[in-house]
Amino acid sequence: MSDSPNVALIRRVYESGMAPEVTAEVFADDLVWDITPGFPYGGVYHTWASAGQDFFGRLAPSFEAFGAVPEEYFGDDDGHVFVSGHYHGKSKTGEEFDARFIHFWTIRDGKAVQLRQAADSYIVQSALQG
Repeated sequence: MSDSPNVALIRRVYESGMAPEVTAEVFADDLVWDITPGFPYGGVYHTWASAGQDFFGRLAPSFEAFGAVPEEYFGDDDGHVFVSGHYHGKSKTGEEFDARFIHFWTIRDGKAVQLRQAADSYIVQSALQG
């Protein structure tokens, strides 16, 4: 079974490693990036520029490695794509971890307009504390 256009769109983001040319093409100007409370720097970020600077810009320095590993993609007929997977990372303290996530994307007019994340924040916070 082939991907729906919305699933294919979101799959590109993960497969590219969030490459700037892909995010520029896929993410809407009014993107909302909603990270679950309890996750490091959890909160709601408006625009990809804000998510990049205010979320990832603060998160990345705490890790030697950090990445999202998608495992399954599901799309519906209402412009939503669900991605289940896990974060794999290694903190600066040397703690390696795998923490499950689900990403709930909303697509409008061929662009991603919102990401809502839920993740096992405890595992990530524990790795940061060593």
